[in-house]
Amino acid sequence: MSFTDNPPGNPWQTVKREQIYDNPWIRVLEDKVVNPAGGEGIYGVVQFKNTAIGIIPLDQDMHTWIVGQYRYPLEEYSWEIPMGGADKNSSPLEGGKRELREETGITAASWTELMKIHTSNSVTDEVGYVFVATDLTLGEWEPEDTEELLVRRIAFDEAVNLVTNGTITDGISVAAILRLNIALKSGEINC
Repeated sequence: MSFTDNPPGNPWQTVKREQIYDNPWIRVLEDKVVNPAGGEGIYGVVQFKNTAIGIIPLDQDMHTWIVGQYRYPLEEYSWEIPMGGADKNSSPLEGGKRELREETGITAASWTELMKIHTSNSVTDEVGYVFVATDLTLGEWEPEDTEELLVRRIAFDEAVNLVTNGTITDGISVAAILRLNIALKSGEINC
């Protein structure tokens, strides 16, 4: 039996849904629910208006690029893979190409989808896609006005170490770097 054979149905009952907040990036809902045990309660849901996109660029020497920036909600600095958002009506790959160029100035001739990820599925509906970009061409980066970025080229093995020592803590970045490390070691992806 696989994990996808006959999964159980939805045990939650939504009684009423109310929009609490809305801006260009997110919508916050408060649902009146009946939980799986039959109790009445509320459930807050954050709906994202974009798809999350992460990119791991890899050059022929097995180096990658990470991006550093201050993350306002955390009130701390964060090192991450290049990432951003893509309109839900557009291709995640096209969003990845745009984000990589904006944040690092890199364009890539070859793209491989590495993974799909749900970033915080107990409270959001956000879906993310991560790509590996190879056959790279370096150019000028074009960060958004709201971004103050540092960009560093490092060995991919160093990126793995930055995850394992707790320097890189962003969820998409952690999952993507560890997933790619496994794929490279198993031969699933060759670069």
